[in-house]
Amino acid sequence: MSQVKLLTEIPGPKSRAIVAREKPYLAPGTQWVWQLAGIAMDHGKGALLTDADGNTYLDFLAGICVSSLGYGHPGYAQAIAEQVARLHIGSYATETRARLLEQVAALTPGDLKRIQLYSGGAEAVESALRLARSATGAFEVLSFWGGFHGKTAGVLNLMGSDFKQGLGPMLPGTFNAPYPDCYRCPFKTTLERCDLLCAEFVREKLRYETSGKLAAIIMEPIQGTAGNVIPPAPFVQAMRELAHEKGALFICDEMITGFGRTGKNFGSEHMGVVPDLMTVGKGFGAGFPVTGVIASDRIVNAEPWSKPSFSSSSYGGNPLAAAAAAASLRIMVEEKLVENSARIGALILARLTAMMEKHPTLGDVRGRGLLIGVDLVADRKTRAPLEKKRCERLYLECLRRGLLTMAYSPRLRINPPLCLDEAGAHEGCDIFDAALTAFEQGGN
Repeated sequence: MSQVKLLTEIPGPKSRAIVAREKPYLAPGTQWVWQLAGIAMDHGKGALLTDADGNTYLDFLAGICVSSLGYGHPGYAQAIAEQVARLHIGSYATETRARLLEQVAALTPGDLKRIQLYSGGAEAVESALRLARSATGAFEVLSFWGGFHGKTAGVLNLMGSDFKQGLGPMLPGTFNAPYPDCYRCPFKTTLERCDLLCAEFVREKLRYETSGKLAAIIMEPIQGTAGNVIPPAPFVQAMRELAHEKGALFICDEMITGFGRTGKNFGSEHMGVVPDLMTVGKGFGAGFPVTGVIASDRIVNAEPWSKPSFSSSSYGGNPLAAAAAAASLRIMVEEKLVENSARIGALILARLTAMMEKHPTLGDVRGRGLLIGVDLVADRKTRAPLEKKRCERLYLECLRRGLLTMAYSPRLRINPPLCLDEAGAHEGCDIFDAALTAFEQGGN
């Protein structure tokens, strides 16, 4: 039985009216995924979202890896309601925060048991960099092409894309190196032939371009914004070793990959590494803005980061945020959502791989758990990316059939809520298959 219910044209009249009301007041620069759709959402349940006109869609975005529990979870809603009625703000110790810290420490690898809490991803990454500089006495940072660590001035320089063009000048002391994107190798070679050339390039870059004061190497263990790109595990291991060789810390930004998204608790577990520092967010609070920096006793005691108020945040770890995150982690464990992510992710990956036989638009399919990437191509042989305008046509084909995707870009990212069930996974894949067929038959 279909979970998708379409009652009106898309967008419907109520959606169009709400968007029209917002238009004179809402500043530009909001997410393209909703601007292109033009729909106004009303409510959700599980992996389904319903708009103001009563149309129900399958959600393959999860707010870009944020809504890990899906929508309308009664246990999550109850925990937030009970906490906001009692105490919602303040930095004093609370039983709720104590419980959250214990829950996080039970999930994190190695000796990463000390946590500082924040409300925004870039805020947490900036704090991690300050901690690395405090712990090492150095100041330079290496990040990677395709990396995304936030949009604030303190981390914009880490971004390895043309997004930051026109926003300079950047903070000094940051260096970007190619990420091992094996489908679109920056060195135009193959994994079988390259002998981890990208790792050797990083070593030479540090040698010739830096002043020898490296504080940190920061990377996403699996890149999200770049297209859910999975690097070879030996590369990630080599970066950790190189950081330690240089007296620096190895930071894994697990904002997207943390807390079950990849079918393991953390993306770094797939790579066989335990980082020195970890940043977390997005699915951590299942929609509530909670982020954090996680490290060991040895590292968090470094000054000046550890001085009173030096690394604090007015909103970080407040009782309401703690209640939301604690409920999120409790539900994730009780409902075995990490295991579900691995199982349903494998199902979707198999479906998409099988579709490659009949859809030339699919150039590459990859994934870990419910973090899946698809390269949309104009020519599979040359791997030429599908033009953005054509991708937008595919996005609208999916939307009109009741599937919310990120198909508006040639690097399609599939990130459903971790609660997505088998029926929803199959229906979503069926819709995507039909949308691809219509797109390709229409001359794409």
